[in-house]
Amino acid sequence: MPLKASVLIAEDETQAREALRALLEDEGYRVIAAADGVEAAELLEQSAVEAAVLDIRMPRKDGLTLLREIREMPSPPAVLIMTAYGNSAAAIEAMALGAFDYLTKPLNFDELLIQLGRAIENRRRAGELEAYRREEDSWQGAEIIGDSPAMQKLYKLVGQVSATDSTVLIRGESGTGKEAVARAIHRHSRRGGRKLVKVNCASIPETLLEAEMFGHERGAFTGAAQRRIGKFEYAAGGTLFLDEIGELPPSTQAKLLRVLQDHSIERLGSNITIPLDVRVLAATNCDLETAVHDGRFREDLYYRLNVVTVSIPPLRERREDIPELAAFLLRQAAARLKLPAASITDDAMALLSGGTWPGNVRELEHCLERALILSRSGVIRREHVSLSENPEAGDPLDAVSLDEGLHDAVARLERRMIERALASAAGNRTRAAEILKINRRLLYDKIREYSLE
Repeated sequence: MPLKASVLIAEDETQAREALRALLEDEGYRVIAAADGVEAAELLEQSAVEAAVLDIRMPRKDGLTLLREIREMPSPPAVLIMTAYGNSAAAIEAMALGAFDYLTKPLNFDELLIQLGRAIENRRRAGELEAYRREEDSWQGAEIIGDSPAMQKLYKLVGQVSATDSTVLIRGESGTGKEAVARAIHRHSRRGGRKLVKVNCASIPETLLEAEMFGHERGAFTGAAQRRIGKFEYAAGGTLFLDEIGELPPSTQAKLLRVLQDHSIERLGSNITIPLDVRVLAATNCDLETAVHDGRFREDLYYRLNVVTVSIPPLRERREDIPELAAFLLRQAAARLKLPAASITDDAMALLSGGTWPGNVRELEHCLERALILSRSGVIRREHVSLSENPEAGDPLDAVSLDEGLHDAVARLERRMIERALASAAGNRTRAAEILKINRRLLYDKIREYSLE
């Protein structure tokens, strides 16, 4: 049986403690047990748990004192309190201190299991929301860069579609910033204070994609040990961003169409219809019209998604934005690599502005990162920008500091090669895996590891 979660039991009565341990272990939980509050506090310092079941009355340290200490932990577990006095002031105080629930003795084991599952799920959702908020905070100010006529037209369109709840199809070559546009649309919409949830349709195996998007009930399929909400349900009230929508398998296309039409879902293994309040944004670098013509993409789904189209111009069509964009990307790279900020000479900037940039902004970003590393004086010159194209410039690895360490240097090289392969393959991951001579599944894992989605 798959492990559900780790649980601490703090109960001074030996028979009751061991009965609880046996019950929870039979249900698939990992259990640690303590005979009093002091021992429980020591165990919590040694081992992280997702939930704690505490008796109020224990020797040396009672349950309420322990609950106060747990509340101050950086990542506190969900807490259930056990008491023989359901109406007591202690039980009320426990709830005020943040306990998820209290259970009266003698315990109803079915109720315990239900409440424990809910407490753990509630804690996990709170953790996911906090992680989402931290991610959003890190994106504050990272808007789309550029003042060219093409970008001014894009800004106007983004502002117009942000004011509505219409489905938007974001189109553009690989590396043009489709996710940044999706974030801008969400941030400036009435849903901007809610979650923006991303699904990369190409990186999730077809066998798991439906469960990932729509959720499943316990026992819906082999390995479904507990109920799980899908991305649609998790994004309730907010925005769902379906990236690489052109890679969606036919079986899931039909189900997505029904969800978009009915504004509701059914989890796998359930007959209960769940209404949805979710805005959908989709993005692709594929030619969907050709895919429809070839029978690889449903025509009705294409029209359902293509309510409003936002097309992002490639970098070669807005070269006047490159100086401002390069300065912004350099500041980001310097902060990320913990290096001093660098300036760019005029001839180096002229070279950047004249580039074709088949990988668009992503390619420019990593060209500048490489130049920043190689420019020891803090000034990026033409030879730093063109180094990869100049065999006489020397071995670029000579400029890599040994202080960086082998692991970090190899990881940086691996990430750069993956990005170059993706740019060369115009975002087609199957082709990129062939270029790199690796398994496609490994490529997906590396893309997630380096946050290249």
